[in-house]
Amino acid sequence: MGLLRVMMPPKFQLLALLAFAVAMFFLENQIQKLEESRGKLERAIARHEVREIEQRHTQDGLLLLRGERGDALASASALSDTEDVVIIYNRVPKTASTSFTNIAYDLCGKNHYHVLHINTTKNNPVMSMQDQVRFVKNVTEWREMKPAFYHGHVSFLDFTKFGVKRKPIYINVIRDPIERLVSYYYFLRFGDDYRPGLRRRKQGDKKTFDECVSAGGSDCAPEKLWLQIPFFCGHYSECWNVGSHWALEQAKYNLVNEYLLVGVTEELEDFVMMLEAALPRFFRGATELYKTGKKSHLRKTTEKKPPTKESIAKLQQSAIWKMENDFYEFALEQFQFVRAHAVREKDGELYLLAQNFFYEKIYPKTN
Repeated sequence: MGLLRVMMPPKFQLLALLAFAVAMFFLENQIQKLEESRGKLERAIARHEVREIEQRHTQDGLLLLRGERGDALASASALSDTEDVVIIYNRVPKTASTSFTNIAYDLCGKNHYHVLHINTTKNNPVMSMQDQVRFVKNVTEWREMKPAFYHGHVSFLDFTKFGVKRKPIYINVIRDPIERLVSYYYFLRFGDDYRPGLRRRKQGDKKTFDECVSAGGSDCAPEKLWLQIPFFCGHYSECWNVGSHWALEQAKYNLVNEYLLVGVTEELEDFVMMLEAALPRFFRGATELYKTGKKSHLRKTTEKKPPTKESIAKLQQSAIWKMENDFYEFALEQFQFVRAHAVREKDGELYLLAQNFFYEKIYPKTN
């Protein structure tokens, strides 16, 4: 009888459950609003900092024209070759880009360079013509920020079209196209362990990737695979025409001719090691940090379930997958070629090769 008195009537249980659900919904909404407010505040602070720097730059220029601070300012404005360097990492979504970018952030203070996030509206990878001009001008003329490491979800931009004398160094990382799509699919629904409280666009949709493929859903359609090719192809209209063979060939051309190094998510440590060897000004200490640092695998998509062989086979039947996979295999082959000429493996560890060239028969002879 005592137990019966303690038990809550079903009607009250339902009301309590409903009240809990309403409270959770309200809490999620408040968290979302706080995240949005934080984002607006960060953007406002960033704009204020940019205006301050630009004002200082303008004032210095006026002082120089008047002859004030003459020689000292002139010498300060002339950057050395090692300082007049800009790296652009136009990161493809869900390719371990946050893990790699955090290495750049961790090293920037120690190695004395600036890291800047290119935050485009709604993560739109295509800039307007006027924004392209502004961006190129900022990157090339913003001396106070050099040496600089820019990163953001932006497609390749050809700086030569704008008549600049010194182009930035492009780097990137790509991933197996189906693995990338699966990761993005679950990321939109469950987020990740980087910002677990943030409400995602597809939150509440519990459908698995396999169920989506089986039902012919739009979020797992082959067209969603078309991303890495246009990111490397660039700002031409044809780049964004799904299934364009011209876009594929242009992406390959840019990868070989415009990028210093393109790694793959599956071999990220090797990519970091080779960057440290090629660009120590930026990446000195990166390999050790990747191996031992807490942020090496910081961002992991939550609730991700590997797709079945049937789902993979269905996607692989599409012409779009064949093109994206062709590009991935092309990038992987190029990366492995570069790696084979840069490192050697011993006892399960990779080691960078020492300098393998020297100069001789130098004439005319000097006394």
